[in-house]
Amino acid sequence: MSTQDKLSEKVLLKKIEELEKELKKIKKQKKYGLVWEDKPEQIVEDCKRNVPILRLKEKKKGINPVVMTDESKDENILIEGDNYHALSVLNYTHKGKVDVIYIDPPYNTGKAKEWKYNDKFVDENDSYRHSKWISLMEKRLVLASSLLKKNGAIFISIDNNEQSTLKLLCDGIFGEKNFVGVLIWKKKEGGGQADDHFVTEHEYILVYRNTPDFKWLDEEILLEDTQFNKEDDGGKFNAVKLAKWGNTARKEDRPKMYFSIKSPDETNVFPIAPDGGDGRWRVGKKRMDFLIENNYIFWQKKDEQWVPYEKIYFEEGDVKKIKERSILYELATTADGTNELTDIFGKKDVFENPKPTELIKFLLRYSTAKNATVLDFFAGTGTLGHAVLSLNKEDGGERKFIVCTNNENNICEDVTYERLKRVMKGYKNKKDEKVEALGGNLHYYKTDLVDIEKLHDTPDQAKVKLTYQAGEMIGLRENTLNEVEKNEWWQIFEGHGKNTAIYFKEDKEQLQKLVDILEKKKTPSVLYIFSWGKNEYKSEYSSQNIRVEDIPEPILEVYKEINRL
Repeated sequence: MSTQDKLSEKVLLKKIEELEKELKKIKKQKKYGLVWEDKPEQIVEDCKRNVPILRLKEKKKGINPVVMTDESKDENILIEGDNYHALSVLNYTHKGKVDVIYIDPPYNTGKAKEWKYNDKFVDENDSYRHSKWISLMEKRLVLASSLLKKNGAIFISIDNNEQSTLKLLCDGIFGEKNFVGVLIWKKKEGGGQADDHFVTEHEYILVYRNTPDFKWLDEEILLEDTQFNKEDDGGKFNAVKLAKWGNTARKEDRPKMYFSIKSPDETNVFPIAPDGGDGRWRVGKKRMDFLIENNYIFWQKKDEQWVPYEKIYFEEGDVKKIKERSILYELATTADGTNELTDIFGKKDVFENPKPTELIKFLLRYSTAKNATVLDFFAGTGTLGHAVLSLNKEDGGERKFIVCTNNENNICEDVTYERLKRVMKGYKNKKDEKVEALGGNLHYYKTDLVDIEKLHDTPDQAKVKLTYQAGEMIGLRENTLNEVEKNEWWQIFEGHGKNTAIYFKEDKEQLQKLVDILEKKKTPSVLYIFSWGKNEYKSEYSSQNIRVEDIPEPILEVYKEINRL
């Protein structure tokens, strides 16, 4: 056999071996579920030797990375960079700490320049378009799932192109039993004549909980049999007030649910809030028209004013609950989102089809407590951050947001950051009217990579390098974001009545000096000490005011786990 033949045989045998391995892998795959060609993503591959960290965005014309309007409040976070890197960092800083995630990912419509995979745009001519989209989403959703609290939930906007795919993908990641439901949002009025068959006016929002501990916070009324104390031709019924009650009963909470209806004497009746001001109805215009047309409204006169109630008819053995409906007709539209951006920036065409703040406020109002931490890792124009600030202003909440986006076409600098800064500090709208500041604080970070050569067998020198460069990430983990000192031996951050210090070196010559500095501050401190292993110095340097942690091994362990995933 010639050398050439031997070489060809060797190549053929190797190919057969590869095919056998692929066949075994396919046989192990689920018989029911989502199967796709998992296309390698360069960003993921790069993280086998480069670990993501955070750096405070550099200060330059138009950008101050720290925006503070109230130093007593926590800071919100903006992260510029690929969201795979941002989510990797957050798996170290915020694992199990996020209450709610909302994302508006690319819809994979096939349009040119909609989204990129491995730095190349994916369009309708790409035969792997769907596989690439699933690969991108799967890796990020797996990382995101680790960030949720036990009672957390995720909301994902999507349209017809990938809705069914996304449902199967999320069933696999969050579990079928944790599927809460699908909200259908009417995103526009009319239009859509270019659609092939139907005029598409809606999108979907898939909702998954992390565990059954998640609760939707809308008010509910339990209607027991004894409450059905009224009767007409339709049978026994309970009369439930149509004006909204509770802390979301104001006109400004849902402006499109403030309108008049005719009373029995033909006077116009508007909803009244519990405080006596303009309120809103519990149902939207279409639902109200249905109730009127079908005689489902019971009227009662109180203090010379007509008050409308919805008739809830009794059914044997049934206990009624009044809940939010799954079809969101009367929320804001994409046109409202566009108008918001035009108002803030004083010009049109800032971004195509942005989500309106009212939609996000609706989701947050009923799914989070007032001190929640909320994340959006496809942040785009920063609607979620704006919605959090607006909702806090309305109800006195102290919600915090983390928003992540890349800087493609300078969107992070020119749109996301600029929008958040303006609504925090106040701005003049397109009519040159002053718009009141919403308040809030912001720290603007950018992801960076540290070359550690090999993640699963990191050289000693690379561990030292990572320790020197992980400061901002550790400061974020401890909620102490303000750097007050850095030298060749240590770095110190402060914030919210506590301190975080990082001691860089294996040589402990200056460690006691750092400990003394922290003790003199007489406020709680966390001291991260460089060590080759774990728990080497916790007993030696811990005190009543000082908690000791290791570095860099816990960071590397997080990234090793991410790579295993």
